[in-house]
Amino acid sequence: MNNYSPSVTRLINEFAKLPGIGRKTAERLSHHILRTDKEDAMGLSDAIQAVKENIRHCQTCFNLSEEEQCGICQDPRRDQGTICVVEQPRDLFSLEQTGTYRGSYHVLLGRIAPLEGIGPEQLTIKQLIERVRSGTVNELIMATNPTLEGDATALHICEMLTDSSVPVTRLARGIAAGSVLEFANKAMLSDALSGRQKI
Repeated sequence: MNNYSPSVTRLINEFAKLPGIGRKTAERLSHHILRTDKEDAMGLSDAIQAVKENIRHCQTCFNLSEEEQCGICQDPRRDQGTICVVEQPRDLFSLEQTGTYRGSYHVLLGRIAPLEGIGPEQLTIKQLIERVRSGTVNELIMATNPTLEGDATALHICEMLTDSSVPVTRLARGIAAGSVLEFANKAMLSDALSGRQKI
C-alpha cells in the first residue's frame, strides 16, 4: 500500500527508472532529497537540466562535449592518426584514466545487438569508416567490450575496411598482473595464450 503523497510517489518512480536502482533504493534517495535543504536539492535539479541542455556529441568522435568538438579532438598534443574505437563515452573515460593513451577516439554509441534491434545503422560506424578513408588515419584500435556483441561489432568494422591499408589492432586480453591462473576463466586463459608476447 502506497502512503506517499503524489509528489513523493512521482519522485520515487523517477528514481526507480534509473539503472541499478530498485524500489527500496529509490525510496531512500527520495527521503534523502526530502531531508536535504532546498538549495542542495535544486542544485541536483539544475545539474540535470544543464547536462540535458548543454551536452552534445562531438562532431568528430561522438564523445560527450559542450562544444562542437570535445577537448580530446581539440588537443593538438593528441595523435589524431591513431583512433581507439569504444562503445560508449564511459569506456573512453575509463581508458583516459590510465593516462597512457595519447591518440584520438571514436565512440560508436553502442554495439551491434540484433536481439535488441540495434544494427550498424544505429551506430556511428559510417562516420568511423569515413574518418579512416580520409587518409589521415595510421592505426585503428578496436576497444569494444570483450563480449559476443562487442566482438561482432569489431568484426563488422574490420570487414568494412578489408580494402583499406590502415592496420586494425585489438586491445590485448588475458591474465591481469597480480592474478592467479587458478582463478582465471577459460576465455581469459584463451585470450592470454593467443595474445602472448615475446619476453
